[in-house]
This record gives sequence, structure tokens and C-alpha cells, in this order.
Amino acid sequence: MLPDDIGLLAGIEIHQQIDSRRKLFCNCPTAMRVTSEHTGEFSRYLRATVSEMGEIDEAAREEMRDERLFTYYSYDTTCLVEEDDEPPTTLNEEALGICLQIAKTCLMTPVPQVHVMRKLVIDGSNTSGFQRTALVATDGTLPGGGLIETICLEEEAAQRVSDAIFSLDRLGIPLVEITTSPCMHSPREVRDVAEYLGMVLRSTGRVKRGLGTIRQDVNISISGGARVEIKGVQELDLIEEMVEREVTRQRTLLEIREELHRRDAKICEDAIDVSTLFAGTSSGILKNASCVLAVLLPGFGGMVGREIQPGRRLGSEISDYAKKCGVGGIFHTDELPAYGVTPDEVAALKEAAKAREDDCVIIIAADRQRAACAARQVTRRARYALLGVPEETRKMLEGGSTAYMRPLPGAARMYPETDILPVSISDARWESTVVPPLLTERAKVFTERYGLDEGLARQVAFSDRLPLFEEAVAAGIRPALAARTLLATLRELSRDNVPVDRIQDSSLIGALLAVEQGQAAKEALPDILSALAGGEEISTALGRLAPQVATADLDDIVARIVGERKAFVRERGMAALGPLMGIVMKEVRGSVDGQVVSKALKDAISRELSV
Repeated sequence: MLPDDIGLLAGIEIHQQIDSRRKLFCNCPTAMRVTSEHTGEFSRYLRATVSEMGEIDEAAREEMRDERLFTYYSYDTTCLVEEDDEPPTTLNEEALGICLQIAKTCLMTPVPQVHVMRKLVIDGSNTSGFQRTALVATDGTLPGGGLIETICLEEEAAQRVSDAIFSLDRLGIPLVEITTSPCMHSPREVRDVAEYLGMVLRSTGRVKRGLGTIRQDVNISISGGARVEIKGVQELDLIEEMVEREVTRQRTLLEIREELHRRDAKICEDAIDVSTLFAGTSSGILKNASCVLAVLLPGFGGMVGREIQPGRRLGSEISDYAKKCGVGGIFHTDELPAYGVTPDEVAALKEAAKAREDDCVIIIAADRQRAACAARQVTRRARYALLGVPEETRKMLEGGSTAYMRPLPGAARMYPETDILPVSISDARWESTVVPPLLTERAKVFTERYGLDEGLARQVAFSDRLPLFEEAVAAGIRPALAARTLLATLRELSRDNVPVDRIQDSSLIGALLAVEQGQAAKEALPDILSALAGGEEISTALGRLAPQVATADLDDIVARIVGERKAFVRERGMAALGPLMGIVMKEVRGSVDGQVVSKALKDAISRELSV
């Protein structure tokens, strides 16, 4: 539980893939591919360009510290636009229409003309070195009075395969970006807003579903701290934990700053070459490096090793900065001796650096160029420690902690796209844009019209199988039967490793109709659906798994089973119904509806008890 006076301000950016027939600026499909299917690959370096004001964005400058060669996988479903070897086509009108739907649902005001901009990105995720993005609408509202500042339409980035390898199948998929104001003041509020916006997006029925198709970036600050953008939060259930951990990180950094000021801590800008000290070390990292540099941080002793988040210390933050130069990480005297470094070597290191008891020495091992770059990054991050909390873009880690990625981008990041004409949003187009009913409203309809309980109605409304449910009900299938089959039966079969995704929608509707029309008992549905998943035709599966037992035959089966267990029936009375029900159902093998079996059993037990 966070204290009330923490001054938490948080805002959200939601990035959601749109389910359109083609990509945003070319005619390629939006299907994802298996990387082993790639039909070509190429490599290139990316470098930052100056803005119209002659400036280089600081975030882009950071990415250039370690010059990397990026490799891209292409497919028979990608083209020269994704490879940045051909100009883009016109803006995808279908995707723009979906974006306008979302904007109107959020009571926003569309811009008169949609102008495409270039957003500088040289981390390898775009072959061009920039991402195309366009402002579509502004000034929307959230439940409770929060503000949605903007909705943008942009192209999705390439899919990262490994550190410097990307797949082009995802690049260019239309993406809607919703940005709120910093109007949230608690972790729960952040989660609730993210959940609400996700529901609004899914209400259109025109967004992609599944892991990786929606991502939340969360902007967080506290009193005395700084705005930090946390990228790539994919799990809704982790948002609250992530916000709490970021608040803890900023509070601890402020406490560290106060302690450093009390100690009159300083930064030594010049690194010391201590390679000879570790010539015979047992540490493999230090022994194999051509250069080992040391940075003295007077007054930082004990602070570099202080935990600021679960599993993260100030030393982790410093290491993140150093890694931008291509080094594997750092060692520091708050954690040494360790990692093969002996107490004698630590003593020699402190002596060489002229370190006092409350100082910290950080060492970097690499080739001389990378080590020197990393040493400058170490002193840079140490200076930030004296100031408190640096403004940063950070990435989400497993469990809810975060790590440094790059500085926050500035105005120099954006510049106009000269290859794409603007698109006008006329009053007529805006007026004709249809607002879809929210999923929460549809859930209420399912309860009121179909009699589904509120929990089941909500599950149906928010399910990927909502369109199939509505098709089934329209075909005359009872809503309760359709809902429980789609949500419960298919889920249980999937847990048993049945490939339910292979079942055609038409076959599934056919199986449900067979139950509805009395051609099969609902108890036979799991076996029928398993057969359909295995490739059987619906007619074959029904003929094999749904034979009908005549009423007379059922009465004979029930009478025999009750007669064989007279003593049990007389001892238990009507309580014998449950155990005997399972025995009868097993014998008729799901070919008779359970309600019919139950009635026949009740009659047979009553007759036996009356004798």
C-alpha cells in the first residue's frame, strides 16, 4: 500500500494491432510467420539523422553508442516497402476507419487532416530508421473524468528474433496508439484504465487478439522524482505490481541522493587503467579482457550495492548504462570479493584508485574502446544519482521490475513524412462513423435477453469466440448450451491437448445443432468435438459417436442397473440417484441426454422403493 502523500502521477499509452486486410503502407497481409519460413535476409547499419532544427534526438544518440549490424528476415508475404527499398503506398483507409471508430467511442475530436510523421527509431526495429505515425484525434474522456490526449495510427515495428535479428512479418501492421494524460494516482487506477481501454478496443471486433498484439507503456512520476516511461507491459495483472515497484525505485533513489549529499559524494571523471592488477586473476571475465578500467566514486560506498527494486540495485542501473557501449556489465567493490576476484585483488584495486572506506570503485573489462565508452557511461549515471531520478525510457522485466533502455525522446525525434499525402477527415465521414456497443453493454444484453448469469455473460462478451456465440444463437442454439460449450468444453479439451483450434466454425455449429435437435446428447459433445479436431467430418463423427438409444432400451438399461443394486437403492433411497447416474451414462455412452436419464432413474428408484 502506497502512502497518500507520495504524489503519484501516471498515464498510459496503449498500443493495439488492428485486424485489417493489409498493412498500413503496403498491400502485404498482416499474417505472422514462423521465422524458419523466411525466404530471404539482408543486413544494414542504422544511423540517426538530424531534425529540421539541426538536432539529433538524445534517445537516438544513445542507441548509436554501440554500432550494430542488424539482420532482417523477409518472406513471400513481405515486400520492398518493409525492406525500405520502395516508397510506401497511401495510408490504409480501412485501418483509419477503425481508428476513427475508437476515437468516436472515446468522445474525441478528429483532426481535419491526417498527416503522417516520421519518428526516429534506430534500435533495429524499423529498417528505415524511423516509424511512421499519424495523429487522428484528440481530447477524449475516461470514466471518472480522466483525459485521453491523443489517438494515433502508426505502423507496428519488426519482431525481434534475437538481439540484432528482426523479422519483417510484423513490420507495418496497423497499430492504434491511445495516450492518456497523467490522471491516475494509484496502481489500481492504472490497471482499471488499462482494462477499460482494452475493452473499448476489443468492442470494435476489429483488433487482433493474443499475446503481443496489445502492449501498454506506462508513464510514472512521484513528488521529487521524474517522469519515467516503462515500455512493453503486456500482462494486465502485472501493472499494479510494476507501478508499485517503480514508486519504490524512485523513492529509494531519492533517499540515496540525500545520503550522497550528506557524505559530500563526488564523481571522478578520469578512469584508471588497472589491467596489470588482474593479469593473474581467477576471474575469467577480467583475465580474458584486453583492458580493465576503474572508476572511483568518492562517497558512494554501500550505495551502489543498495537494492532499489526486487532483484535490482543502483549497481544494476549503472550497469545498464555501461552495456550501451557493448560491454557485458560491471563489477563494483560493494559486491567484491566475488566472481573470482580475491580479497587481495580488491585491496590492491582500492589502493590503486586511492579509495577511502566510504568510496566505491567500479571496474569495466573489455577492449579499450568499449571500456572507455562504458567508463564514461558509469560516471554519467553516477552524476544522475547525485540529482535523484533521471528521466528515462525503461523496459519491463519479469516480475514487474524494470531496466534502463534509453533517455526519454524529445521533439527532435519527429519530422514530416514526405512520401505520403495527407488524408482529410470530412464532417460527413465523421458523422457516418458507427460507434460499436461496448462489450460491457453486450454482457448486460446477454443476461437480460438470454438469461445467462452475469459472470458467464461477461465471459462470453469478452471472449475471442463472441462472434461464434452470436452465430450459434442466431442458428437456434440455446445460449446457455452455446456459451458453456465455447467457454468450458473447448477449454477443457484444450487442457487435455486436443487441438480445438482445428475445428471449423461450421462443424462446431453443426455439432451444437445436432444436440439441439436431439440427434446427439450434450454429454457426447466432448467426444464429437475431439473427433472434429482430429479431422473427422461432422457427419462421420455424429454417426459414430451419437447413436440414439430408444426410450424402451433406456428403460431396460435403467431397470437392469437398479435391479442389480437393490440393496444399495434401499439403503440410500433417492440419494442413490447420483452414483447410479454415472453408471447409466457410461453405459449409454452419451447417446441420451442427461435429463432424460435422470428422469428414468428417478422413476425406477421410486418403483423399487415402493415395493
